[in-house]
Amino acid sequence: MAAVSEAARDGEDAARDYYEPLDSEYTLDMVEKFLGPMIEHYFRPRLLGLQNLPAKGPAILAANHSGSAFPYDGMVLDCELYMRQRERAPDEKCRSVFEKALSATWWMRPFGIDNFWRKAGAVDATFDNFDRLLQRGDRVLYYPEGVPGIGKGFRRRYQLQRFSSSFVIHAARNEAPVVPIYIVNAEWIIPFAFMLRPLDALMMKLFKVPFMPLPWGVLAVIFPFLWYLALPARLVFVIGKPVDVAAMVREAGVTDLTDPDRQVMRTIAERVRRGMQKGLDRHVERYGRWPYQCRLLRKHFRLAAGKRLLYLPIAWVWKFVRHARDRHRPPARNAVHRFLRDWDLLLYYVPFGWFLLALTRRWRKPPCGYRGLTEEERREREGAFTWHLKDRPLPPRP
Repeated sequence: MAAVSEAARDGEDAARDYYEPLDSEYTLDMVEKFLGPMIEHYFRPRLLGLQNLPAKGPAILAANHSGSAFPYDGMVLDCELYMRQRERAPDEKCRSVFEKALSATWWMRPFGIDNFWRKAGAVDATFDNFDRLLQRGDRVLYYPEGVPGIGKGFRRRYQLQRFSSSFVIHAARNEAPVVPIYIVNAEWIIPFAFMLRPLDALMMKLFKVPFMPLPWGVLAVIFPFLWYLALPARLVFVIGKPVDVAAMVREAGVTDLTDPDRQVMRTIAERVRRGMQKGLDRHVERYGRWPYQCRLLRKHFRLAAGKRLLYLPIAWVWKFVRHARDRHRPPARNAVHRFLRDWDLLLYYVPFGWFLLALTRRWRKPPCGYRGLTEEERREREGAFTWHLKDRPLPPRP
């Protein structure tokens, strides 16, 4: 029955046009020109336990999230895995899954860049999409805490929030190991983020922002560039040994994976969460005592002489956005033209510049805005839709 269903699904996918928003050229160029050096000199990551990472899928790479408002921990981890993977298989990339709240509105996308997550290889986090990625043999980078993991605030640092039970079902259906990845020190990127649930609910209702960190979020309302603020915490990523979640499911007596007992799945998810919490506590004790490592930071800034401004958060908006735009326009005629054609980026540094930024996006032509585009063209360009693999399947793996 499962074989028939899978064959029918393959035939259904083959009948549709493939959709691959991953822009490998853009991603590699971004990493090599400034994202990679920025990460190397500012966050100075350590990636440990690489031998525990499966060379091929299917596999679920489950990581904890930091309690700050912007997911730099996920971006740095994705970049580190990508650079390590390129040494062995240049065309391979872990597929992150992301919550739609992180792309539904332009101010929730990194630096307002259209379709950023998908261009970097991510896929919308839906139940069916997760299953299809594992069936393709992908290694899926997943944050089982979801948005609550990012929005838990500094007071609950390193306290893993409730895990969704869906990844347990996916792991069991596809015999995919769950590989824990422990992220240490990311909580110190924004150590002054505190949450109020009623305020978070109001922000989600009015602005589609799932949380409003205090007091830093209020400052970010005034100066938009502060939304992307990050302190130079040294990020440590420890890849743990794979967990055979499928065996846990079998031991629990579950045989029907099309409609499993949800309570049993939640119990197994909680077992995985408790195991990861113990591992996280152990690695925090070992690697989290000095989160900033200022001596090492000074050393890196000496090595970055002449380019130090590039590695500071105040310049990141300018670098990211201009790089994305330059891929869709001719080279600047001179230095003055290079500056003036991106004049609107100065609004990130203007008090209450969010409203003016929104207006310029409407008034300016592509690649700086949407003037002249139909509503459908704009929606496609922004990526402001939920991507379902059943409707727009990825091409077959190489």
